[in-house]
Parts: sequence; structure tokens; C-alpha cells
Amino acid sequence: MTASPVRTERRGRVLEVTLDRPKANAIDLKTSIVLGDIFKEFRDDPEMRVALITGAGEKFFCPGWDLKAAADGDAVDGDYGVGGFGGLQEMRAMNKPVIAAVNGICFGGGFEWALSADIILAADHATFALPEIRSGTVADAASVKLPKRIPYHIAMEMLLTGRRLDAEEGARWGFVNQIHPADKLMEEARKLADHLASGPPLVYAAIKEIVREAEALTFQDAMNRITKRQFESVDVLYDSEDQMEGARAFSEKRDPVWKGK
Repeated sequence: MTASPVRTERRGRVLEVTLDRPKANAIDLKTSIVLGDIFKEFRDDPEMRVALITGAGEKFFCPGWDLKAAADGDAVDGDYGVGGFGGLQEMRAMNKPVIAAVNGICFGGGFEWALSADIILAADHATFALPEIRSGTVADAASVKLPKRIPYHIAMEMLLTGRRLDAEEGARWGFVNQIHPADKLMEEARKLADHLASGPPLVYAAIKEIVREAEALTFQDAMNRITKRQFESVDVLYDSEDQMEGARAFSEKRDPVWKGK
């Protein structure tokens, strides 16, 4: 029996997803479909609150699309499964926090996979690049996302030249949140995941929906939709037990107990 290209582990309310496809953790169509099913189940499971993604081993997080599989017939425009490439890139209504723990080489579609997370932690030896230009194709998701997240000229340099950045430069330009020694990366990522898992899930959902939808709106249009409760997650939050619990806990000078309802 062929081993699964993805390992998962539930740690309390945190789902750890490890891309484990030797030798380099590249993603082919089969792996992308598996990841999509995993993230859809995570999204729809009320017991799970945070996802943590990483790569197996010490060298590769993910180098992106499996070019060998493509040469053997995997179409670049094939069926990546629910959620698009890597299961996260186009996952609808993903209103839970996702953390990427980048443990090594993070290139091409692997970089785009990391950019699909909300927070990126990197090992001190991690490197980032968009080498698609050298193989005659386009880093499509990165072309959309990266110029909006880091300085335009840096994003365009990465897209047009394929230049490799180390973790320190990634942090300087703002797409890496934290850098840790390789042997401490998962420990620190789990601490952050546990911290988020103890927080208010309905607020997280509202934050993620607002941020995602507001990208295509003017400031005033976005604010109008919030105040009129036209975002589903905001409407749920404002009528929730958790909303009242937050106010009570503050007035009673105690830690709130979030129920997610």
C-alpha cells in the first residue's frame, strides 16, 4: 500500500498537517486533493480551531508543484481538488487561523501554500523563492497575493527573476512573522497554535471574513457591511453567547470561557 503523502495529528483543538512526500515534499494532483479534503474537514469541524502546516524532514517545507509528475502527465490546469492547489489557496470560508511552520526550502507553489496561511514562522535556515520564471510558467497565486503584501518592487523582483530570499529578508519585507532555530521551530509554532486555540473562535471567524471580503471593497462599503451585519460571521458573533461572555469576564475580572456559540 502506498503511504499517504500527508500526515495529520489532532492536538486538542489544533490540527497539525505535515506534508510528507519524499524526497522533497513536492505537491502533485493526488496530494493536493488529499490536502483539500483534510482542510475541508478541518474547516467544517466545530471542535477544531487552528491548523498548523509544515513539511517533513529538515530540508524541505515544499518546493511547490511536482514537475516530474507534470512530465508524466499531471496537467498544470488539472483538478487540484476542493480548495485549489494545496487545499488552502481557494478554500471558501476558511474562517479559522492557519499557521505555517516553514522548516526549509519554500519555493514556487510551496511559497504560495505558505502565503495561504495567516501567520508564517520560519526556521533560521529557511529560504523562499518563486522560480517558475525559469521553467516557463507563471506563479499565478503569488502574482495576485505578493504585490499586495510586500513592497511592489520586491514582489516583482521575486516574480521576474526567481531570486532566493533567506528568512531574515523575508521577515524584513514582512511575509515572515517570526524566525526560530530549526530545532525550536515546531515548539514555538505549537505554542502559538495553542494560544490561538484558547481564543474566541467566533471573533477569529469575523476577522478572517472581514479581511478577505474587504479586499474588494472600499473602506466605507466594508464598514457599512459590518455595521449592518451583512457579513455572516459578524451577524453570528453579535448574537452569540461568546459576545456576552467576553463582556461578563471583563467586568468580573476573570478569563473568559469561549464556547464558539
